[in-house]
Amino acid sequence: MTRSLEAISHEMLDLARKAGAEAADTIVIDGSSVSVEVRGGALEHAERAESTDVGLRVFIGKQQAIVSGSDSRPETLAAMAERAVAMACEAPEDPFAGLADPEQLASDFSVDSLELFDPTPEPSADALMQDALTAEAAALAVEGVTQVSDAAASYGTHRVHLSATNGFSGGYARSSRSVSCVAISGEGTGMERDYDGDSRSFQSDLRSPDEIGRIAGERAVQRVGARKPETGRFPVLFDERISSSLIGHLLAASNGAAVARGASWLKDSLGQQVLPAHLSLIEDPYRPRIAGSRPFDAEGLPTARRMIVENGVLTGWTLDLSSARKLDMNSTGNAARGVSGPPSPSNWNLSLTQGEFSRDDLLRDMGTGLLVTSMIGSTINPNTGDYSRGASGFWVENGEISHPVNECTIAGNLRDMLMRIIPANDARTYLSRVVPSLLIEGMTLAGN
Repeated sequence: MTRSLEAISHEMLDLARKAGAEAADTIVIDGSSVSVEVRGGALEHAERAESTDVGLRVFIGKQQAIVSGSDSRPETLAAMAERAVAMACEAPEDPFAGLADPEQLASDFSVDSLELFDPTPEPSADALMQDALTAEAAALAVEGVTQVSDAAASYGTHRVHLSATNGFSGGYARSSRSVSCVAISGEGTGMERDYDGDSRSFQSDLRSPDEIGRIAGERAVQRVGARKPETGRFPVLFDERISSSLIGHLLAASNGAAVARGASWLKDSLGQQVLPAHLSLIEDPYRPRIAGSRPFDAEGLPTARRMIVENGVLTGWTLDLSSARKLDMNSTGNAARGVSGPPSPSNWNLSLTQGEFSRDDLLRDMGTGLLVTSMIGSTINPNTGDYSRGASGFWVENGEISHPVNECTIAGNLRDMLMRIIPANDARTYLSRVVPSLLIEGMTLAGN
């Protein structure tokens, strides 16, 4: 009989103790996925993968070591435990390493209320291929689309169990279902591409392949005839598709690991204003059917809804146990880890306060400037917040979209940029990061 993830996890802890570990934790991840890609109305690629991975972290005093493997046979687990203890004995001391105290651990947590796993049957490979073909056909039906470079559909499950010698033991399962399409318009050097896609925990929530293919095609056609914009200082509207990247830079700078290293342009900004006073940034790991939801973190601590920014003021860092100890603070229950590395701070579901006006309202009010719909490359100075990224999108004249643009660079400083953001009200509330389109006045734009 196949052993459960919980049984493997507890067996791994027992073996670690027998090998001489003073403390240990283990994570076991079981995953399966099936994906298909089509091209030209025929199957291009199909793949199915299944794996069970085990990660063990052991402690000898303040020395720690981590080993991982994909073989859960008892003899392999025993060899892993012995190797981990031997490695820990040779490792340098880390004064901030260690498991959570028992009183810090999550208890009475609810997994079912989060609705992370779709109980409906796994779709067949034929059903996935049909979804991909439907998306491709819908894109090709859009006048001006010359080809579809990629249409794909996938399904996956992910089960995890975490156990530790401090008494924690817990696990949960996730499912995911996705459809995507990349369409190409134009010919020769004038070819342009764009995409659409959707990924959900539940099949019933997924947008239709017809809609995804059609939108991908329409977006690609809209980009035909793109040219470089003017150089100068202009308002820039970050479309909702990419606006969350700006908030991602704020989250990276408020990550406890970066702050503890001193490599953050926000390191001296705790308790200070970092966004306009009417905006808040909320983390909520308890939203049902959302990819970033979880009942506990990778160190067994309870997750919690919290204000990262409240009324424009940065209220705290994102912390795991190690970074919290370095900063003489308490963990915020934000540890994440895989099987082969130690925990590190990570954010869960996030939402930024939405504005009162639509994206069209912001376009009208911005006059002349740039609507950014895609970005490439990134030059971000983590110490100063200086920002420079390649961008493409649409030029706006007198409040209306004039023509597509590409091959331009937008630049500024994140501290100044974030203080000037004006949000629209168009955020998709089913995403893990709910961020609307964001307008920023007076950015430097390099084009012609």
